[in-house]
Amino acid sequence: MAGLTLRNVEKSYGSVNVIEGLNLDVVDGEFLVLVGPSGCGKSTLLRMIAGLESITDGTIAIEDTIVNDLPASKRELAMVFQSYALYPHMSVRKNLAFGLQNMKLPKAEIDTRVAEVARVLQIEPLLDRKPRQLSGGQKQRVAIGRSIVREPKLFLFDEPLSNLDAELRVQMRVELASLYSKLGTTMIYVTHDQVEAMTMASRIVVLRKGEIEQVGTPQDLYTRPANLFVAGFIGSPKINMFAAKATKGGQGVHLCVADFVEFEIEGLERTVDDVTVCLRPEAFKIGGGSVQAEATIDLVEYLGSEILLHTRLASGQTVLLQTSGKDGFAKGQTLTFGFDPADVHVFDLNGDRVAFAGEEALV
Repeated sequence: MAGLTLRNVEKSYGSVNVIEGLNLDVVDGEFLVLVGPSGCGKSTLLRMIAGLESITDGTIAIEDTIVNDLPASKRELAMVFQSYALYPHMSVRKNLAFGLQNMKLPKAEIDTRVAEVARVLQIEPLLDRKPRQLSGGQKQRVAIGRSIVREPKLFLFDEPLSNLDAELRVQMRVELASLYSKLGTTMIYVTHDQVEAMTMASRIVVLRKGEIEQVGTPQDLYTRPANLFVAGFIGSPKINMFAAKATKGGQGVHLCVADFVEFEIEGLERTVDDVTVCLRPEAFKIGGGSVQAEATIDLVEYLGSEILLHTRLASGQTVLLQTSGKDGFAKGQTLTFGFDPADVHVFDLNGDRVAFAGEEALV
Protein backbone atom coordinates (compact mmCIF):
# COMPACT_ATOMS: atom_id res chain seq x y z
CA MET A 1 0.00 0.00 0.00
CA ALA A 2 1.06 3.59 -0.51
CA GLY A 3 -0.07 7.10 0.24
CA LEU A 4 0.09 9.85 -2.36
CA THR A 5 0.80 13.57 -2.01
CA LEU A 6 0.18 16.22 -4.68
CA ARG A 7 1.55 19.71 -4.07
CA ASN A 8 0.78 22.68 -6.34
CA VAL A 9 0.41 20.36 -9.32
CA GLU A 10 -0.26 22.13 -12.61
CA LYS A 11 -0.73 21.01 -16.18
CA SER A 12 -0.87 23.31 -19.18
CA TYR A 13 -1.05 22.78 -22.90
CA GLY A 14 0.34 26.02 -24.25
CA SER A 15 -1.86 28.80 -22.86
CA VAL A 16 -4.59 26.38 -21.76
CA ASN A 17 -4.48 25.41 -18.06
CA VAL A 18 -5.99 21.98 -17.43
CA ILE A 19 -4.91 21.53 -13.79
CA GLU A 20 -4.25 24.61 -11.64
CA GLY A 21 -2.25 24.51 -8.40
CA LEU A 22 -3.86 21.33 -7.13
CA ASN A 23 -3.09 20.04 -3.62
CA LEU A 24 -4.29 16.64 -2.45
CA ASP A 25 -3.35 14.02 0.14
CA VAL A 26 -4.43 10.45 -0.57
CA VAL A 27 -4.39 8.37 2.60
CA ASP A 28 -2.64 5.01 2.56
CA GLY A 29 -5.23 2.29 1.88
CA GLU A 30 -8.19 4.48 0.95
CA PHE A 31 -10.50 4.26 -2.07
CA LEU A 32 -10.45 7.78 -3.52
CA VAL A 33 -12.76 8.66 -6.41
CA LEU A 34 -12.27 11.64 -8.73
CA VAL A 35 -15.50 13.01 -10.22
CA GLY A 36 -16.48 16.03 -12.24
CA PRO A 37 -17.94 17.07 -15.58
CA SER A 38 -16.24 16.23 -18.88
CA GLY A 39 -13.10 18.29 -19.36
CA CYS A 40 -12.55 18.97 -15.65
CA GLY A 41 -9.11 17.30 -15.72
CA LYS A 42 -9.78 14.10 -13.77
CA SER A 43 -8.30 11.68 -16.35
CA THR A 44 -5.37 14.04 -16.99
CA LEU A 45 -4.65 14.08 -13.26
CA LEU A 46 -4.75 10.28 -13.11
CA ARG A 47 -2.35 10.02 -16.06
CA MET A 48 0.06 12.44 -14.37
CA ILE A 49 0.03 10.29 -11.24
CA ALA A 50 0.70 7.24 -13.41
CA GLY A 51 3.60 8.93 -15.20
CA LEU A 52 1.88 8.76 -18.57
CA GLU A 53 1.61 12.56 -18.70
CA SER A 54 4.26 15.05 -17.61
CA ILE A 55 3.41 17.78 -15.11
CA THR A 56 4.01 21.45 -15.81
CA ASP A 57 4.74 22.40 -12.20
CA GLY A 58 4.50 21.05 -8.67
CA THR A 59 5.39 17.69 -7.12
CA ILE A 60 3.89 14.22 -6.96
CA ALA A 61 5.12 11.98 -4.15
CA ILE A 62 4.43 8.31 -3.46
CA GLU A 63 5.37 7.19 0.05
CA ASP A 64 7.30 10.45 0.56
CA THR A 65 9.36 9.85 -2.60
CA ILE A 66 8.96 12.51 -5.30
CA VAL A 67 8.29 10.72 -8.58
CA ASN A 68 8.12 13.65 -11.01
CA ASP A 69 11.02 12.32 -13.07
CA LEU A 70 10.35 8.61 -12.61
CA PRO A 71 8.98 6.81 -15.69
CA ALA A 72 5.66 4.99 -15.37
CA SER A 73 7.38 1.60 -15.22
CA LYS A 74 9.32 2.59 -12.09
CA ARG A 75 6.42 3.98 -10.03
CA GLU A 76 5.10 0.58 -8.89
CA LEU A 77 1.57 1.50 -9.98
CA ALA A 78 -1.01 -0.43 -11.95
CA MET A 79 -3.58 1.25 -14.17
CA VAL A 80 -6.84 -0.12 -15.56
CA PHE A 81 -8.18 1.76 -18.57
CA GLN A 82 -11.62 2.23 -20.08
CA SER A 83 -10.58 -0.13 -22.89
CA TYR A 84 -9.63 -3.64 -21.82
CA ALA A 85 -6.37 -3.58 -23.84
CA LEU A 86 -5.96 -7.36 -23.73
CA TYR A 87 -3.61 -9.17 -26.11
CA PRO A 88 -6.06 -10.90 -28.49
CA HIS A 89 -3.66 -13.70 -29.49
CA MET A 90 -2.93 -14.69 -25.88
CA SER A 91 -5.01 -16.77 -23.49
CA VAL A 92 -6.27 -15.25 -20.26
CA ARG A 93 -3.49 -17.07 -18.42
CA LYS A 94 -0.83 -15.57 -20.69
CA ASN A 95 -2.39 -12.11 -20.49
CA LEU A 96 -2.13 -12.28 -16.70
CA ALA A 97 1.42 -13.61 -16.76
CA PHE A 98 2.85 -11.35 -19.46
CA GLY A 99 3.80 -8.42 -17.21
CA LEU A 100 5.38 -10.74 -14.65
CA GLN A 101 7.46 -12.41 -17.35
CA ASN A 102 8.76 -8.99 -18.37
CA MET A 103 9.73 -8.45 -14.73
CA LYS A 104 11.85 -11.65 -15.00
CA LEU A 105 10.09 -13.36 -12.10
CA PRO A 106 10.60 -17.12 -11.61
CA LYS A 107 8.01 -19.29 -13.37
CA ALA A 108 6.85 -20.84 -10.10
CA GLU A 109 6.08 -17.41 -8.63
CA ILE A 110 4.30 -16.33 -11.79
CA ASP A 111 2.12 -19.44 -11.73
CA THR A 112 1.31 -18.89 -8.04
CA ARG A 113 0.34 -15.22 -8.55
CA VAL A 114 -1.78 -15.97 -11.62
CA ALA A 115 -3.60 -18.80 -9.82
CA GLU A 116 -4.31 -16.60 -6.78
CA VAL A 117 -5.62 -13.67 -8.84
CA ALA A 118 -7.80 -16.02 -10.90
CA ARG A 119 -9.25 -17.39 -7.66
CA VAL A 120 -9.93 -13.95 -6.19
CA LEU A 121 -11.60 -12.71 -9.39
CA GLN A 122 -13.40 -16.01 -10.00
CA ILE A 123 -11.99 -16.39 -13.53
CA GLU A 124 -10.32 -19.78 -13.05
CA PRO A 125 -12.55 -21.46 -15.70
CA LEU A 126 -11.52 -18.76 -18.20
CA LEU A 127 -7.73 -19.15 -17.99
CA ASP A 128 -7.36 -21.03 -21.27
CA ARG A 129 -9.79 -18.87 -23.28
CA LYS A 130 -8.85 -16.08 -25.69
CA PRO A 131 -10.28 -12.55 -25.18
CA ARG A 132 -12.69 -12.98 -28.11
CA GLN A 133 -14.34 -15.82 -26.18
CA LEU A 134 -15.11 -13.58 -23.18
CA SER A 135 -18.02 -11.31 -22.31
CA GLY A 136 -17.45 -7.63 -21.49
CA GLY A 137 -17.54 -8.27 -17.76
CA GLN A 138 -15.12 -11.18 -18.07
CA LYS A 139 -12.70 -9.05 -20.10
CA GLN A 140 -12.83 -6.35 -17.45
CA ARG A 141 -12.04 -8.90 -14.73
CA VAL A 142 -9.01 -10.03 -16.72
CA ALA A 143 -7.88 -6.43 -17.22
CA ILE A 144 -8.17 -5.83 -13.47
CA GLY A 145 -6.44 -9.14 -12.78
CA ARG A 146 -3.51 -8.16 -14.98
CA SER A 147 -3.01 -5.18 -12.66
CA ILE A 148 -3.52 -7.09 -9.40
CA VAL A 149 -1.05 -9.80 -10.31
CA ARG A 150 1.79 -7.26 -10.28
CA GLU A 151 1.07 -6.49 -6.59
CA PRO A 152 1.44 -2.72 -7.05
CA LYS A 153 1.54 -0.10 -4.30
CA LEU A 154 -1.27 1.86 -5.90
CA PHE A 155 -4.16 1.07 -8.25
CA LEU A 156 -5.40 3.64 -10.78
CA PHE A 157 -8.75 3.13 -12.54
CA ASP A 158 -9.78 5.33 -15.48
CA GLU A 159 -13.55 4.82 -16.02
CA PRO A 160 -13.13 1.03 -16.17
CA LEU A 161 -16.87 0.24 -16.24
CA SER A 162 -18.05 2.74 -18.85
CA ASN A 163 -18.16 0.15 -21.65
CA LEU A 164 -20.43 -2.21 -19.73
CA ASP A 165 -24.23 -2.31 -19.77
CA ALA A 166 -26.20 -1.06 -16.75
CA GLU A 167 -26.76 -4.43 -15.07
CA LEU A 168 -23.13 -5.47 -15.49
CA ARG A 169 -21.92 -2.13 -14.15
CA VAL A 170 -23.83 -2.73 -10.92
CA GLN A 171 -22.35 -6.21 -10.62
CA MET A 172 -18.80 -4.97 -11.30
CA ARG A 173 -19.20 -2.15 -8.75
CA VAL A 174 -19.97 -4.74 -6.10
CA GLU A 175 -17.02 -6.86 -7.20
CA LEU A 176 -14.61 -3.92 -7.17
CA ALA A 177 -15.76 -2.89 -3.69
CA SER A 178 -15.28 -6.47 -2.51
CA LEU A 179 -11.85 -6.61 -4.13
CA TYR A 180 -10.83 -3.40 -2.37
CA SER A 181 -11.86 -4.80 1.00
CA LYS A 182 -9.80 -7.95 0.33
CA LEU A 183 -6.64 -6.23 -0.93
CA GLY A 184 -6.62 -3.08 1.19
CA THR A 185 -4.45 -1.39 -1.44
CA THR A 186 -4.78 2.32 -2.15
CA MET A 187 -7.08 2.90 -5.12
CA ILE A 188 -7.74 6.05 -7.13
CA TYR A 189 -10.75 5.79 -9.39
CA VAL A 190 -11.92 8.21 -12.09
CA THR A 191 -15.57 8.21 -13.16
CA HIS A 192 -18.24 10.52 -14.54
CA ASP A 193 -20.88 8.33 -12.87
CA GLN A 194 -21.67 9.72 -9.44
CA VAL A 195 -23.50 6.53 -8.44
CA GLU A 196 -20.19 4.67 -8.80
CA ALA A 197 -18.51 7.36 -6.73
CA MET A 198 -21.13 7.38 -3.97
CA THR A 199 -21.29 3.60 -3.62
CA MET A 200 -17.57 2.75 -3.72
CA ALA A 201 -15.54 5.68 -2.40
CA SER A 202 -14.16 6.18 1.08
CA ARG A 203 -13.63 9.79 -0.06
CA ILE A 204 -14.62 11.74 -3.16
CA VAL A 205 -12.79 14.60 -4.87
CA VAL A 206 -15.08 16.87 -6.90
CA LEU A 207 -13.19 18.64 -9.69
CA ARG A 208 -14.21 21.56 -11.89
CA LYS A 209 -12.00 23.27 -14.48
CA GLY A 210 -8.87 21.70 -13.02
CA GLU A 211 -9.55 22.78 -9.44
CA ILE A 212 -10.86 20.94 -6.38
CA GLU A 213 -14.32 22.09 -5.29
CA GLN A 214 -14.66 19.76 -2.30
CA VAL A 215 -13.11 16.64 -0.78
CA GLY A 216 -15.06 14.47 1.62
CA THR A 217 -16.91 11.26 2.28
CA PRO A 218 -19.96 10.52 0.13
CA GLN A 219 -22.17 11.46 3.08
CA ASP A 220 -20.29 14.77 3.57
CA LEU A 221 -20.79 15.80 -0.04
CA TYR A 222 -24.45 14.83 -0.05
CA THR A 223 -25.49 16.32 3.27
CA ARG A 224 -23.15 19.33 3.40
CA PRO A 225 -22.12 20.42 -0.11
CA ALA A 226 -19.55 23.23 0.08
CA ASN A 227 -21.04 25.22 -2.78
CA LEU A 228 -23.79 25.30 -5.39
CA PHE A 229 -21.72 23.39 -7.92
CA VAL A 230 -21.21 20.42 -5.60
CA ALA A 231 -24.86 20.57 -4.49
CA GLY A 232 -26.00 20.37 -8.10
CA PHE A 233 -23.45 17.79 -9.19
CA ILE A 234 -23.75 15.29 -6.33
CA GLY A 235 -27.08 13.54 -5.91
CA SER A 236 -29.44 11.70 -8.21
CA PRO A 237 -32.13 12.86 -8.76
CA LYS A 238 -30.72 16.40 -8.75
CA ILE A 239 -31.24 18.89 -5.97
CA ASN A 240 -33.88 21.64 -6.31
CA MET A 241 -32.66 25.26 -6.31
CA PHE A 242 -34.75 28.32 -5.43
CA ALA A 243 -33.84 32.01 -5.48
CA ALA A 244 -34.66 33.55 -2.09
CA LYS A 245 -34.43 36.72 0.00
CA ALA A 246 -32.95 36.59 3.49
CA THR A 247 -33.69 39.09 6.26
CA LYS A 248 -32.80 39.20 9.93
CA GLY A 249 -35.72 38.81 12.32
CA GLY A 250 -36.80 37.12 15.52
CA GLN A 251 -34.41 34.41 16.71
CA GLY A 252 -32.91 33.76 13.29
CA VAL A 253 -33.10 34.58 9.59
CA HIS A 254 -36.33 34.83 7.61
CA LEU A 255 -36.25 33.34 4.11
CA CYS A 256 -38.75 34.24 1.42
CA VAL A 257 -39.04 31.78 -1.49
CA ALA A 258 -41.57 32.42 -4.27
CA ASP A 259 -44.76 30.30 -3.96
CA PHE A 260 -43.89 29.25 -0.38
CA VAL A 261 -44.80 30.96 2.86
CA GLU A 262 -42.00 32.90 4.54
CA PHE A 263 -40.14 30.81 7.08
CA GLU A 264 -37.45 31.24 9.72
CA ILE A 265 -34.15 29.45 10.10
CA GLU A 266 -32.16 29.57 13.30
CA GLY A 267 -28.39 29.37 13.49
CA LEU A 268 -27.25 30.81 10.16
CA GLU A 269 -23.77 32.17 10.82
CA ARG A 270 -24.25 35.24 8.63
CA THR A 271 -27.07 37.06 6.90
CA VAL A 272 -27.13 38.04 3.22
CA ASP A 273 -29.89 39.58 1.14
CA ASP A 274 -29.97 37.29 -1.90
CA VAL A 275 -29.42 33.58 -1.41
CA THR A 276 -30.13 30.27 -3.10
CA VAL A 277 -32.12 27.74 -1.10
CA CYS A 278 -31.67 24.09 -2.08
CA LEU A 279 -33.68 21.01 -1.14
CA ARG A 280 -33.18 17.38 -2.05
CA PRO A 281 -36.22 15.79 -3.79
CA GLU A 282 -36.70 13.39 -0.88
CA ALA A 283 -36.85 16.29 1.61
CA PHE A 284 -40.34 17.23 0.41
CA LYS A 285 -43.40 15.74 2.10
CA ILE A 286 -46.59 15.25 0.09
CA GLY A 287 -49.37 16.95 2.07
CA GLY A 288 -46.99 17.75 4.91
CA GLY A 289 -44.05 19.89 5.97
CA SER A 290 -44.20 23.19 7.85
CA VAL A 291 -43.45 25.28 4.71
CA GLN A 292 -46.02 24.42 2.03
CA ALA A 293 -46.96 25.21 -1.57
CA GLU A 294 -49.21 23.88 -4.33
CA ALA A 295 -47.94 22.53 -7.65
CA THR A 296 -49.22 20.79 -10.78
CA ILE A 297 -47.70 17.48 -11.87
CA ASP A 298 -46.08 17.63 -15.32
CA LEU A 299 -44.57 14.14 -15.38
CA VAL A 300 -44.68 11.00 -13.25
CA GLU A 301 -41.66 8.67 -13.32
CA TYR A 302 -42.53 5.35 -11.73
CA LEU A 303 -39.32 3.58 -10.66
CA GLY A 304 -40.77 0.70 -8.66
CA SER A 305 -39.94 1.39 -5.02
CA GLU A 306 -40.09 5.14 -5.58
CA ILE A 307 -41.77 7.76 -7.76
CA LEU A 308 -40.25 10.96 -9.15
CA LEU A 309 -42.76 13.77 -9.64
CA HIS A 310 -41.84 16.62 -11.98
CA THR A 311 -44.07 19.48 -10.82
CA ARG A 312 -44.57 23.15 -11.62
CA LEU A 313 -45.40 25.93 -9.16
CA ALA A 314 -47.70 28.87 -10.00
CA SER A 315 -44.63 31.04 -10.74
CA GLY A 316 -43.40 28.52 -13.32
CA GLN A 317 -40.61 27.18 -11.11
CA THR A 318 -40.14 23.44 -11.57
CA VAL A 319 -39.75 21.22 -8.50
CA LEU A 320 -38.69 17.57 -8.43
CA LEU A 321 -40.22 15.46 -5.66
CA GLN A 322 -39.33 11.92 -4.63
CA THR A 323 -41.89 9.80 -2.85
CA SER A 324 -42.91 6.21 -2.20
CA GLY A 325 -43.72 3.99 -5.16
CA LYS A 326 -46.88 2.87 -3.30
CA ASP A 327 -48.57 6.22 -3.91
CA GLY A 328 -50.64 6.95 -7.02
CA PHE A 329 -50.24 10.17 -9.01
CA ALA A 330 -51.26 11.40 -12.47
CA LYS A 331 -50.13 14.10 -14.87
CA GLY A 332 -52.14 17.32 -14.40
CA GLN A 333 -52.96 16.56 -10.79
CA THR A 334 -52.63 19.40 -8.28
CA LEU A 335 -50.99 18.54 -4.99
CA THR A 336 -49.89 20.24 -1.80
CA PHE A 337 -46.42 19.52 -0.53
CA GLY A 338 -43.93 21.06 1.86
CA PHE A 339 -40.64 20.83 3.67
CA ASP A 340 -39.15 21.55 7.07
CA PRO A 341 -36.60 24.38 7.47
CA ALA A 342 -34.08 21.96 8.98
CA ASP A 343 -33.73 20.27 5.58
CA VAL A 344 -32.65 23.32 3.56
CA HIS A 345 -29.19 24.16 2.22
CA VAL A 346 -28.43 27.88 1.87
CA PHE A 347 -25.82 29.40 -0.48
CA ASP A 348 -24.76 33.03 -0.92
CA LEU A 349 -24.36 35.07 -4.11
CA ASN A 350 -20.92 33.54 -4.72
CA GLY A 351 -22.41 30.06 -4.50
CA ASP A 352 -20.70 29.29 -1.18
CA ARG A 353 -22.48 27.45 1.60
CA VAL A 354 -23.87 29.64 4.39
CA ALA A 355 -23.08 27.55 7.45
CA PHE A 356 -25.31 26.92 10.43
CA ALA A 357 -24.01 27.58 13.94
CA GLY A 358 -22.25 24.57 15.38
CA GLU A 359 -21.24 23.09 12.03
CA GLU A 360 -17.63 22.04 11.69
CA ALA A 361 -15.59 23.70 8.95
CA LEU A 362 -15.77 22.03 5.55
CA VAL A 363 -12.56 20.44 4.31
